[in-house]
Amino acid sequence: MARINLLPWRAERRKQREREFYMMLAMSAAAAVFVFLCASYWMGMRIDNQNERNRYLSDQIKLLEKDIESIKELERTRAQLLARKEIIEDLQANRAQMVHLFDQMSKTIPDGTRLTSIKQSGDTLTFAGVAESSTRVATYMKALENSPYLGKADLAKIENKEGAKDVDSRLPFEFSLAVNTKKSQTEAEKSAAADGKDAASASAAAAPAAAPAKPAADLGAQLNAAATKLTDKEAPAKPATEEKKP
Repeated sequence: MARINLLPWRAERRKQREREFYMMLAMSAAAAVFVFLCASYWMGMRIDNQNERNRYLSDQIKLLEKDIESIKELERTRAQLLARKEIIEDLQANRAQMVHLFDQMSKTIPDGTRLTSIKQSGDTLTFAGVAESSTRVATYMKALENSPYLGKADLAKIENKEGAKDVDSRLPFEFSLAVNTKKSQTEAEKSAAADGKDAASASAAAAPAAAPAKPAADLGAQLNAAATKLTDKEAPAKPATEEKKP
């Protein structure tokens, strides 16, 4: 005999599937909420950790900034000390320079020449004076260039003032010279030793001072140019006065 199920089994199966679906949906939602909470907690921990690292880095940066300020202050102090040291070394190296310069000026000035003013700007001396003739000025320039403490002499001007008011008739020529100073060989060697240079460097530094004076070709050219200018300015009778003896 055949058995026929007359119960609404399809509705029961549908209800069973719906219950299973809702249970799966609830479990999925619970899992999603759990994962979201875990991810939020993990991200919060990461953020707190990063904030802690940022605070640590900020504190270290502040400490480094203090150290940098201390280093800058030390560098400023070092620069000031080096500047003072250089000034002291310059004064030590040049303490006898003025004595030597005045001694050389008294030795190099020829007869028939007189200085009226002396100016110094750095390593350049400017001499102004009067002389009997341009030959006296040429002799003076050559003597200055042969000096161990004075370098090349450049003629700035030379002018014949004979017959002008308030001018000594015996010294009618006014001139102006620019002279560079230089260290003697001994002073150059001392400076090289103070700077920690070796013997070769000291000899190289002292060599320019010990070198002989340059030939008088430039000096003669300057005198020829000055004489040409004077010849153009002066009367025909003036050249005879220029060549007179002291």
